[in-house]
Amino acid sequence: MRGAARLILGLAVAGFIATAPAGAATSREILTNAAFVTQDKAQALAQIDSALQLSLAALARDPHDREAQLQQAIAIGYRAKLKHGFADAKEARRLMEVLIAQDPNNAEAHAALAGWHLDAVAQLGNFVARTMLGAKKDDGLAELDTALRLGGNRALFPAMAALTRIQVDRGDVVAARALAARATTAETPTVVDRVLQKAAATLLPPLRQNDGRTAQAMAERLLPFGRLN
Repeated sequence: MRGAARLILGLAVAGFIATAPAGAATSREILTNAAFVTQDKAQALAQIDSALQLSLAALARDPHDREAQLQQAIAIGYRAKLKHGFADAKEARRLMEVLIAQDPNNAEAHAALAGWHLDAVAQLGNFVARTMLGAKKDDGLAELDTALRLGGNRALFPAMAALTRIQVDRGDVVAARALAARATTAETPTVVDRVLQKAAATLLPPLRQNDGRTAQAMAERLLPFGRLN
């Protein structure tokens, strides 16, 4: 991907937090399907819009609904990624930061913001990412560490950390390998935990061979919408 699309790819990592609670189709379930299953861009965009409308309806009922706030940010970020929309990209980041300010212990929100920073750096390099977006590698790593600390023993968080660390720096093999290995033995209470645990296991062979280049390319494909890129 090039140009504007690369600026907003980091927002895709927010999709790692789209767990799938029981019951009727939720914003989380719809976004999970759009990110990891759907192979058609138009269909993915329609699903993203559906998830966004569900989140907005929930917020109309309760403006302080944390779940709806989070899914709203993810949906807008996904739309930004697929439509190359700078305004949406900036709005998604703003919503993530607002949610963190309101709920500092929300591991998923920290993970989303970590991905926003780190993937922008991976695609643009440190200088351009900072200049154009205010994205910083150090800020992303700090958010990632916070998400890991708050996220308990779920596979989602170390798996996401492994993918994003190798994505931003193919030389970061040692840390990515340890995180991927940790994810393979972590708990999988949700669908997305299982999806990411499998992704971590897929990533381990090149990491064990110290092949950062292959692992980096693989991480790009394992990210949400990787099959569309």
